[in-house]
Amino acid sequence: MGYYIGIDIGTSGTKSLLIDEQGSILAESSAEYPVHMPKPLWTEQDPEDWWQAVKKTVKGVVKAGKVKKGDVKAIGLSGQMHGSVFLNKKGKVIRKALLWNDQRTVAECQEITQRAGGREALIEMVANPALTGFTAPKLLWLRNHEPKNYDNLAHLLLPKDEIRRRLTGELATDASDASGMLLLDVKKRNWSTELLNKLDIDPSILARVFESEQVTGTLLPEVATELGLSPECKVVGGAGDCAAGAVGNGIVKQGVLTASLGTSGVMFCHSDEPQYDKQGRLHTFCHAVHGKWHMMGVTLSAAGSLQWFVNQLCCELAKNKKIDPYAIINEEAAAVAAGAEGLYFLPYLAGERTPHADPHARGCFIGLTNKHGRGHMARSVMEGVAYSLRESLDILGQLQVPVKEIRVSGGGAKSPLWKQILADCFGQKACTINAEQGPAFGVALLAAVGDGAYRNIEEACKATIHVVDRVPPRKASQKTYDAGFPIYQSLYQALRERFEALGKLS
Repeated sequence: MGYYIGIDIGTSGTKSLLIDEQGSILAESSAEYPVHMPKPLWTEQDPEDWWQAVKKTVKGVVKAGKVKKGDVKAIGLSGQMHGSVFLNKKGKVIRKALLWNDQRTVAECQEITQRAGGREALIEMVANPALTGFTAPKLLWLRNHEPKNYDNLAHLLLPKDEIRRRLTGELATDASDASGMLLLDVKKRNWSTELLNKLDIDPSILARVFESEQVTGTLLPEVATELGLSPECKVVGGAGDCAAGAVGNGIVKQGVLTASLGTSGVMFCHSDEPQYDKQGRLHTFCHAVHGKWHMMGVTLSAAGSLQWFVNQLCCELAKNKKIDPYAIINEEAAAVAAGAEGLYFLPYLAGERTPHADPHARGCFIGLTNKHGRGHMARSVMEGVAYSLRESLDILGQLQVPVKEIRVSGGGAKSPLWKQILADCFGQKACTINAEQGPAFGVALLAAVGDGAYRNIEEACKATIHVVDRVPPRKASQKTYDAGFPIYQSLYQALRERFEALGKLS
């Protein structure tokens, strides 16, 4: 029997897990690391922190799983999308990586759009508009603001692909993760030579593009020894965390959508053809399913909003090691009626992606009165995130994308209250599945496919993933959210022009 490891290099930490051929999870391990914020809305990380976390967690699951070094046949990699790792000719990191929620590249997005010949022309080339979180604007920012570093640049990699390089020595990526760089011809699943020429970017700095289950290399002997694995252990293409999470939730056919409540929130649906929103409100990327695509809407601060609320506004709970602050917050929020008695929260703590693509947007509590307490505020945070995700669901409806089932995942999905709020807000059942590990589980399955344990990822998901719970919407709460949704949407419109002025002040 073969065993497989899935590694997810996330924003707050790395998670590794070990599975067998039946998809049973034998061991898992996590390690955290910091996010550096040199300026408001700037976010960076040191790739060395990722690498140390990967080594710690892989060694942890190998030890806990009691597997011999030759038992682990393949590794799958998932990682936070859009991040930029800049390397020199010697393979040394030039500077800290700029992350997916970094908002410093407004001018570079405008430059890309202008060089491409306009927003519509850009979408035609790479299926998406220029957004501050994407990788291409970060590359131009390096060129515009740190020319010495740009002159030393030899390779540009995504976070998980920097880990691949350290594991195997190979410079490779996969089509799903590469889609988020704004440099890939999403329809053809390879780099857009047309856009690269317009942006004056040397294609030699980019990695070779693979499909997610394809083998990209094997472990370097010295790395294999350190990890307790065999140098014959394969490393497959893997996927960006959104596509990997979708695979881990069985989103590998049309009609099934996942609503992920991680640091960011993602509405993700499978597509057999490369469909895209001409207005650029939703992303169209390659899927981790070979030769398939997906559409995706993103809320930049989903569970991250609740984490901020607990850490910053409920400090006495967050600091008490004897209690679970989230359990208390959920209990207090559950005691408040749907609608939080007129209190709204706009979850724009890191700007917003879908549908506004506005890096200037700011988080807000609106409608506060002296009657509102901590429970009202906590519930309004959950409802604000649900409303934001509903905006993506509405756009999918406008584009006539079928959504027959919604599967809820991510850390926020552990809250029964939040799942119920999503069901009520969406007007559909909120389903959960037997596997809760998301991206790490998804790429472990991709590793199994790459090793030949399954013919394809569809077969792997069918064999290992099934729905275990369905939370139906409650009519009274659904009516409240249907009435509150247009009010929520109007609040951004009323404040949009003020957000940019606030940004200048900070």
